[in-house]
Amino acid sequence: MNFRTPAVRLGLLPAGIALALAPSFVSAQEAASGTTDLDRISVTGSRIRGANMETQQPILTMTREALEKQGFSNVADVLNNLTSAGSPAISRSDSLSSGENVGGYYVDIRNLGAQRTLVLMNGKRLGASTSGLQDLSQIPMSAVERIEILKDGASSIYGSDAIAGVVNVITRKNVDGGEASVRIGQFGNGDGDEQQYSMTLGAKGERGSLTLSAEYSKQDPVWAKDRWYSRDGSLGPNSTPADWSSISQNSTWCDPRLFGKCDDDEAVWQTLNKGGNPNNPNDYHPLTEGEYANANQQMTLLTGVERKSVYINGTYDFTDRISLNSDLLYNERQTFQQIAGYPYQSQAFGTPLSADSAFNPIGQDIEFRRRLWEVPRTTESQLKTLRFAPTISGFFEVADKTFDWDVGALWNRNESIKTNRGDMSLIGSSQALGPSFIDAGGVARCGTAAKPILGDCRPWNPLLPNGVAGQGSLDNPELQDFLFPTFTTRGLTKTTSFTANLSGSIVTLPAGDLGFAMGVEHRKEEGSYTPDAFAQSGQSTGLGQKPTRGEYDLNEVYLELNVPLLADMAFAKELTLNVASRYSDYSNFGGTTNSKFGLTWRPLDELLVRGTYAEGFRAPTIADLYGGLSSSFERYIDPCGVGAPGSVAGSAACLAGGAPANYVQLGQGNLPCSTLPCQSGDQFVSGANPNLKPETSTSKTVGLVWSPRWVQGLDISLDWYRYEINDMIIEDSVNRILRDCYVLGNSARCDGVVRAADGHVSAITYGTANLGKMVTEGYDLGVKYRLPELAIGQFSIDWQTSYLSKYDEANQNSKGDNIMVGMVGQSGDTTLFRVRSNLGVNWAMGDFGVNYTARYYSGLSESCISIGCTDPDRYANGEAAPLRKTGSNTFHDLQVSWQAPWDATIALGANNVFDHKGPLMYSAPNSSFAYYGGFDIGRFLYMKYTQRF
Repeated sequence: MNFRTPAVRLGLLPAGIALALAPSFVSAQEAASGTTDLDRISVTGSRIRGANMETQQPILTMTREALEKQGFSNVADVLNNLTSAGSPAISRSDSLSSGENVGGYYVDIRNLGAQRTLVLMNGKRLGASTSGLQDLSQIPMSAVERIEILKDGASSIYGSDAIAGVVNVITRKNVDGGEASVRIGQFGNGDGDEQQYSMTLGAKGERGSLTLSAEYSKQDPVWAKDRWYSRDGSLGPNSTPADWSSISQNSTWCDPRLFGKCDDDEAVWQTLNKGGNPNNPNDYHPLTEGEYANANQQMTLLTGVERKSVYINGTYDFTDRISLNSDLLYNERQTFQQIAGYPYQSQAFGTPLSADSAFNPIGQDIEFRRRLWEVPRTTESQLKTLRFAPTISGFFEVADKTFDWDVGALWNRNESIKTNRGDMSLIGSSQALGPSFIDAGGVARCGTAAKPILGDCRPWNPLLPNGVAGQGSLDNPELQDFLFPTFTTRGLTKTTSFTANLSGSIVTLPAGDLGFAMGVEHRKEEGSYTPDAFAQSGQSTGLGQKPTRGEYDLNEVYLELNVPLLADMAFAKELTLNVASRYSDYSNFGGTTNSKFGLTWRPLDELLVRGTYAEGFRAPTIADLYGGLSSSFERYIDPCGVGAPGSVAGSAACLAGGAPANYVQLGQGNLPCSTLPCQSGDQFVSGANPNLKPETSTSKTVGLVWSPRWVQGLDISLDWYRYEINDMIIEDSVNRILRDCYVLGNSARCDGVVRAADGHVSAITYGTANLGKMVTEGYDLGVKYRLPELAIGQFSIDWQTSYLSKYDEANQNSKGDNIMVGMVGQSGDTTLFRVRSNLGVNWAMGDFGVNYTARYYSGLSESCISIGCTDPDRYANGEAAPLRKTGSNTFHDLQVSWQAPWDATIALGANNVFDHKGPLMYSAPNSSFAYYGGFDIGRFLYMKYTQRF
C-alpha cells in the first residue's frame, strides 16, 4: 500500500486499521517488536538527540523483554517494585481513603511523594489530577516498548514536578504483524481473580505505519475477612472484641430518665435482648464487648480494578526529512472499594428517636448509636482518559551539520465519576426518626395520623439490631432506598500543551561536537472536582466537601549544552560537561529559573565517573490553590492525653484549652483509645491556600560505572544521591497543630482547636502551607552480569540495591528548637526502608526459560505505646519515643516459560512463591490494616499465553 496517496492521507486511521486487521489474520508472519530509528534518538533526561547521555545520569531502562519476565500485569506494579521506589501514594489496601485520587496507580521515586515524580508518555506529560497525581493505569501494558527511569532532578529539562526523577514510558510503534495475549491469575487463597486480554496489530507501508493495541484487564477485590492480619481487627490476630467499635450493629440507646443527656462517661448504653420486645424498655441489657462491631468483616482489603484501553500510534513520512508521529489513547478504569456501614450517632447529628415515634418505648426523645451494617459504604471510581499527542519532526543540514527539530501538541482529558452509597441522608433520617404512627392497616407511617408525611418516607426503628425483623427494620429495601441515596461526584482535568524544539551541533571542538538543544513550551492546566450536593451541604453522614475549580497557564523556554572538553587522552578518554537551564513563567505566581550541571569523566575505557547538580521546583497544584474544604476522620495523638508520647497532660495550656488533668484521649464512640494514634469520632475540616508558592529543591549525584575488560558481560554501577527540598507544600496536620499549641506553647495555633465538655477534640480546621523541609541521601548499587553461554544454558544476573542513609524532615522539639528528625527505617504515612534489594536470575536454554527474582526489604520500626514495644524506654529529641521493631522480609518470584514451535510463548509463574507473610504493623503503614500496604498479601499464581502472527 502506498501511504503517499491522497486517499490514505485523508483516511489514515480507518484505512490503517483495516490494513492492520486484514493481513494479520491471513498469514502467520514474524512479528516485529517495535523497531525504532536509532540514528538520532532522545534519551530521558536530555533534549539533545544523538548525544551519549544515557551514561551521564543515573538512568534505569526496562525493556519489553524484561517486563514480560516479571509477574506484574500493569506499569505501576512494575515501577513500585523498583528498589528506588518509595511507599505507594494510595495503595490498594487504603480502603478508608477517599477523594479524587482513590483508585489510581502512582509511582513515588526516592520517597519524595508521587507528585514530585514526573511521568511522561513518549516524552510528553501524563494527565494529572487536580492534586498533581499522574495515574499510571492510563497506560496499557501491551502498548509499552520500554520504560526509562531517570533517578535525578530534571526541572531544567522538563519543568515542574521533576524533583525526584522522571519516568518516561515509551510505547510501541512500527509494529509489523500482531500478537494476542491472555493472562489469568489468582491468589493461593482462592480470591483476587485476575484476567487480562490484549491484542497488538501493526502494519507498515512504504512511508508509514500504524500500530493498534487494545487491552482489557480485571482483578476482583480481596476482602479483609479473608486474611490472617485483617479479619480480627486493628491489632491483627491479637485483636479482641474490646478492640472493636462500640458503635455496634446491634444498636444501643441511653435511657434519658436515668442519665439525662447521656453525654457523660457513666451513661449506660443498652441493646435489645435476644428475642426481646423492642417496645418493652425492660427487655434490654447493657452492651457487652462481645457485641461490639468488627468493622473489618465488611471491608475490602484490596481494591477491585477493571480497565479497558485502546492505544493507536501512526507514523507517516511526508518526505525523507519530515515525519509525523501521532499517539491516540483512550482508557477507562473503574475501581471498587467497600468499608463497613456507617457508625451512626444520633447526638452528632441532632436526630434522636422522637418521643412521638411509633417505635419509642418510653415516650421521650432517645439518643442512640447504631452501626448501619445492612448497607455497607461502597465507592465505585471511574476514570476516562482521552489523549491525543501529534508531533511533526524532521532534520536539515547546514554546513555539514545536522539539526533536528520537532513541533508537537498534547491534548489530555481525564474525566472522573465517583459513585458512593452507604452514607445516610440526614434529611431522610430526621423524617424517619421523627413522629410516626401505626395506621388502620397496622403499617407504620411517617408523621401523625392527623398530618401524615406522604411520599417515600418510611419510619426507622434504630433500636432493632441487625438481623432482627420487624417494622422499621433497616433490612427493609424500601427503607434503605429512602435513607441511602446514591451520591455522585464528578471531576475533570485538562492538559493542553504546545512545544517546539531544536537540537544539533553548533561547532566541532577538538574533543567532539558541541551539542545543543533549545525549545519553548506553552501549557495550560484546568481542573474541577465537584462533590455531590449532599456532601457540599453536609446533609449526609459522608465526609463534607466543597468544589475545587481552577486553572493556570505557563510559558517556558530552555537551553541545553553538551560540551566535550577532552577525548582520547591519557586518563581522559572522555570529559564532557552538560549544562541546562529553563525559565518558567506561571500565570499564578510568576517566574522561576532552574538549572542543571552534569559532568562525565572516563579516565579509562572501562570506567566512567559521573556527577550532577540540579535545581528543581514543583508548582502548587489546582487543588493546593483552589481546592474546596473537605472533612475527614483523622488519626492523631493528643498530647493533652494521659499516657500519650510526650504527654503534657495537666499543663496550663491543656487545662486552658478544656482538657482535664486526668484526660485520656477518646476515639470513636467517645471511648478511651486502646492504641495510638487513634481515629477521631468527629469530622475535622481541611482546605486549600491560594497564597502558596512553589517548592524548591536541589539534588546532587555522583556515580561510577565500571565494565571490567577481563570479565565480559559485567557492568557495575554505584551512585550517591542527595536531595534537599524547601518550602514543601504540606497539609498542616492535626498532630502538628496540637503539638505547636500544647507542647511548644504557640497560642496562635490553638485558635482552630475546639474541645467538647469531656475534653476530646471535637473540631479543628487546617489547610496547606509551605511548612515543610526535607533532606534525603543514599546510594544505588547495580550489578549486571551476562555469563558466557554454557552447556547447561545461558545465565544472566541483575542485582539492584538502594540504601537510604538519611531521610530527615523538619520538626520542633519540646523546647521549640527547629530540628531535622531522622525517619529512616520507620513506618507511617511514608514508609522508609533502609535497604531495598532485588536480585534477578535468568536462565535460558533453547526454547525454555526460567526467571527468578528475590525482593528484599530491611526491617522497620513504628511508634508504640504498649503493644509489642521492643524499645519502650527510648527517648529522642528530649521526648519519650518508644518503638516497636520488626525484622526484614524477602519475597520470591518465579516464572517458567516455553517458546512453542507455533510462534507462541507459554509462561507459568508465581509472585511470592513461598507465601511469605510480612509482620504485623499496628501503625497500618500505607494501609487501613495492621500490615504494610506495599507487601504481598499471599502467593499469587498466574498463567500467560502469547500468540504472535
